[in-house]
Amino acid sequence: QVQLVESGGGLVQAGGSVRLACAASGRTERSYTVGWFRQAPGNEREFVASSSGTGSITRYADSVKGRFTISRDHAKNTVYLQMNGLKPEDTAVYYCAASSGSSYIARYKEDDYDYWGQGAQVTVSS
Repeated sequence: QVQLVESGGGLVQAGGSVRLACAASGRTERSYTVGWFRQAPGNEREFVASSSGTGSITRYADSVKGRFTISRDHAKNTVYLQMNGLKPEDTAVYYCAASSGSSYIARYKEDDYDYWGQGAQVTVSS
């Protein structure tokens, strides 16, 4: 079992930046593929970004490419999502997730992820 806890959300003005952190605990002896997803009110949860176990492969949704960066600190068992150039449409609850499947792939499908954090609210004001 892996437990994930997000932190770093909050209220920010359009054009601003926020960094989310996803701290893993439990069975962290291996590196998992980790993804970030988000869900805005009235919308389905959608893929944002993911990182392979080593961090050498990353993947981004088109809507965030060039603005968001996923990175990881293996020593701290933490994955980050740096969000720059935020827009009001980025407002959502952001979830991190870990996949128990192959860690060589930066997965984007929600069904590929087994462990989920509780979510962190990010609100971008115009």
